[in-house]
Amino acid sequence: MIRNLQELIKAAKEQVTMKLVVAAAQDEEVLIAVCNAAEMGIVQPILVGDVGKIKEIAKNHDLDVSKYELIEEIDLNETARISVKLVSSGKADFVMKGLIDTSILLKAVLDKEIGLRTDSLLSHIMVYKVANYHKLLFLTDGGMNIAPNLEEKTKIIKNSIKVAKAMGIKTVKVACLAAKEKVNPKMVATIEAEQLKEMGNKGEFGEDIIVDGPLAFDLAVSKEAAKVKGFKSEVAGDTDVLLVPTIEVGNGIGKTLTYMANAESAGIIMGAKAPVVLVSRADSHEAKLNSIALGSVIAGNK
Repeated sequence: MIRNLQELIKAAKEQVTMKLVVAAAQDEEVLIAVCNAAEMGIVQPILVGDVGKIKEIAKNHDLDVSKYELIEEIDLNETARISVKLVSSGKADFVMKGLIDTSILLKAVLDKEIGLRTDSLLSHIMVYKVANYHKLLFLTDGGMNIAPNLEEKTKIIKNSIKVAKAMGIKTVKVACLAAKEKVNPKMVATIEAEQLKEMGNKGEFGEDIIVDGPLAFDLAVSKEAAKVKGFKSEVAGDTDVLLVPTIEVGNGIGKTLTYMANAESAGIIMGAKAPVVLVSRADSHEAKLNSIALGSVIAGNK
């Protein structure tokens, strides 16, 4: 089992090198991270975009992109289509967002003709290593789905399970977060959390998956809090996946972990036929490299 992001990088190095296509690769920080990942043997890049700008950035940072495949395309919509088609045709294993709007890239990902659409739902999963938590923490969905309903939450959990399994977690423990641990008919999050727990008990998420809820955040991550409150659960204090009820909750927890707890992180979009690395411009260089490694490990564990 991968317990931290250094072990994630190591796992990505040790597996077969994955082919990564970067849509609009003329992004300084993204290009640096991709080239670093390539030097580590994690990925073999295909760089799509404004080749002149890509070479200029490479020159300014002493990066050698001559050994990578470069595809010239200035139009961003066409850049996205070319990048995604390389994955859907099997010429690349996964795709990463460069200097391009998220909406443009995801439109191509969901294109019925050349895209990576499945019957699942696209959802965002962040992986955090927090100093005072004993293992990696997966947070979903603080980046894409605004207020998912029960069916959508089911698909979000399934997407997160794929990530956790790729990281070597045998028994995945999912905490369905709410403001309290008791079902309240006025709080939809508590009602749906209990329904998701029942689905888990029936095996609807597969073997070795434990879903519990509703759980307040403290119960999900602290055995001491669970002990004080007399709350008994296999998930409490040992959570792998935090399922949030709304995007605001996920966004708030994620940014708190990053900026107040100095957590290391990696992020990925799941639900397509291949992982989509979609990083924020505010993400650190290390976070971008971690996200590439995460995409590589998931792509290598199909």
